[in-house]
Amino acid sequence: MKRILLTGASGYVGGRLLPRLEERGFRVRCLARKPEFLARRVSEHTEVIEGDVLREQSLGPALEGVHTAFYLVHSMSSSSPEGFEAQDLLAARNFGRMARRAGVRRIIYLGGLGNEEAALSPHLRSRHEVGRALGSAGVPVIEFRASVVIGSGSLSFEMLRSLVERLPVMVTPRWVQVTTQPIAIDDLLDYLEAAIDLDAAEGRIYEIGGSERVAYGDLMHAYAEYRGLRRLMIPVPILTPKLSSLWLGLVTPLYARVGRALIESICHETVVRDDRARRDFAIEPVGVREAIARALANEDRESAETRWSDAISSSGTEPVRLGTTHDGVQRGRRLVDSRERELPLRPAAAFAPIRRIGGRAGWYAFDWLWQLRGFVDLLVGGVGMRRGRPDPDDLCVGDSVDWWRVESFEPGRLLRMRAEMKLPGRAWIEFEVRPTGPGSTIRQTAIFDPSGLLGLLYWYGIYPLHAVVFRGMLAGIARSALNDSRVDDPPEMPS
Repeated sequence: MKRILLTGASGYVGGRLLPRLEERGFRVRCLARKPEFLARRVSEHTEVIEGDVLREQSLGPALEGVHTAFYLVHSMSSSSPEGFEAQDLLAARNFGRMARRAGVRRIIYLGGLGNEEAALSPHLRSRHEVGRALGSAGVPVIEFRASVVIGSGSLSFEMLRSLVERLPVMVTPRWVQVTTQPIAIDDLLDYLEAAIDLDAAEGRIYEIGGSERVAYGDLMHAYAEYRGLRRLMIPVPILTPKLSSLWLGLVTPLYARVGRALIESICHETVVRDDRARRDFAIEPVGVREAIARALANEDRESAETRWSDAISSSGTEPVRLGTTHDGVQRGRRLVDSRERELPLRPAAAFAPIRRIGGRAGWYAFDWLWQLRGFVDLLVGGVGMRRGRPDPDDLCVGDSVDWWRVESFEPGRLLRMRAEMKLPGRAWIEFEVRPTGPGSTIRQTAIFDPSGLLGLLYWYGIYPLHAVVFRGMLAGIARSALNDSRVDDPPEMPS
């Protein structure tokens, strides 16, 4: 079985490609600047080696014995004084030279679409230069060039949907009329995976995209339609890339320097002009609406598998993922409050109060506020708190717990419930208990998927109250678990 080296495994595309490679049984090796951040994400059979594409000699151990190497790294968010173009070019040359020395048979690289005969943006120009630099030492490079990737967590998609979700009325610059050919993340991964088995001894460039060409404005309208949102767009000719990037920084999760590079790129038409990929690969890419539906369905499976902001290169720090994020922050369109508490108890004992939550047992803090919120829900036609729970001592998937519905239940480990109250969006609450040394850790996560501007106003308007309630609830669960353990294990009486 071929040994595969994957770079960029902590990033958006690489993080989703990794489990595919593992499932196919390849001997996968990941290159990471900080292996400890990646170790939690890989299977027991995947090797993680420390290395940095900017330090040529560090690449030798990672490339040794490798048949195919995926190159999925870039420095677009770099704050280096040399700029991301110089860093990307240096990294690609380092990687190409060391791959040649190690006898690597093929490099698979993901770049960007763009007509090379036009005056491209620095970002798109750099993507093309990196492809050439990778192959300059003689290793064949299979280069895929793509435009907007539609998937929960991708940079371009997060920007577009943040605009749609947050702004009922948008003053739009000229770039919303530029044509692009978006590709669904699943289709992109299909191409990358298929390139491993491609019968080609020389390097090739493939332009890939979905089945439709659309303007960015049409893409935003399609997202709004799927989400049931009405949006008005007012075009203006005066918003320059710099002004647009500053504006995006206020209303989307983009870093300012990433936003500037992205806007400069999407001012250029990015469509497929060469259909060679459709001839050489048995892949039928889907259209825009199907891609959007898939992206949002993916987020309904607990959370997006990876996000562009997970990449260490985005911030230089440890990736932040759902369940380990700090209080009240946003990941994608979802808003998250996550808290942890360590206890000197076995997981089963720490989970016991969670198993009893709701109904007559209450919510372990501020029960009168829960009752008040339930009463308000009844007034607006919701279910309120009157349903209680069917069994005070046990739970099953599908059970109602006050205004919640159990979506997932693993005794001693996990309880996740979806809210059925009247809300401007969707909400979940999750409790997870995991062993940590001699004790265990309870992680409590509240997740809210706002519906448009009203949903955002609701979350931020009552978040100070939610923060008090969530903090008190976790403290109450911990207190109850400790009290239960004292009752179950009374001190020995002197003889």
